[in-house]
Amino acid sequence: NQLSIFWRNFFKGKFPGFANDLISSSDESCLAYLGVLSLDQKELLEGKLILVRKAEVIPVECVVRGYITGSGWESYQENGTVCGIKLPAGLRESEKLRKPIFTPTTKAPSGEHDAPLNFSEMQRHIESWVGANPGVSKIVVSPRLLAENMRSASLRLYEIAENYARGRGIIIADTKFEFGIADGEFCLIDEVLTPDSSRFWDKEEYQPGGSQPSFDKQPVRDWLKSSGWDRKSPPPELPQEVMKATTERYKEAYQRLTGKSLD
Repeated sequence: NQLSIFWRNFFKGKFPGFANDLISSSDESCLAYLGVLSLDQKELLEGKLILVRKAEVIPVECVVRGYITGSGWESYQENGTVCGIKLPAGLRESEKLRKPIFTPTTKAPSGEHDAPLNFSEMQRHIESWVGANPGVSKIVVSPRLLAENMRSASLRLYEIAENYARGRGIIIADTKFEFGIADGEFCLIDEVLTPDSSRFWDKEEYQPGGSQPSFDKQPVRDWLKSSGWDRKSPPPELPQEVMKATTERYKEAYQRLTGKSLD
């Protein structure tokens, strides 16, 4: 939450004229909005709240990839493409791309998997969404132009963030953005450039040719895989050491990027 707030404020000065949904991140404003709370409730919520404008969520995950990794690497190995985008032959796993690529997906309902979209499919997906939402159709004059705005905004936001993060010792390998319509305005919403929505790599440890250690929830994934969980039943309770290892990764990413401590 604190990292999403940081990026929202960061982009205000780096991307003039670009809107986001932030109203306030101060505890005083957020707690006042919630109304009367007990002292215990206030202590529990402090530092964990953000007040935003209500938005109509555009049902597309705007994924930007600056490096070939994850599902993109798997697709590239199969046919040399990622979401229909042809890439040069001979790339190594985790190698930096000549320029970032935009690889959107659907925003699937909870419990379902997002599906890759090429740009033409993304335009049709948005057109269907606009047609099914009369309130939105009054605002979105051209689904095609909205799709183009989402693509250009995503690539620009990634470029700005990746250049900044490199100076802080972190490579942003890929990320996803979400956008919506709030008060008749196209804007950035949801989490922004966190270890949940992005792959953060240590610049000093980066070595193309294989997978990279990430500032994300990999300790959780590794433990669940070794636990024998069938991915269908409720997951087992995580050990304290696994939760601590994941927390420390998140804290280090936050501290490097913001220069501030969460302790």
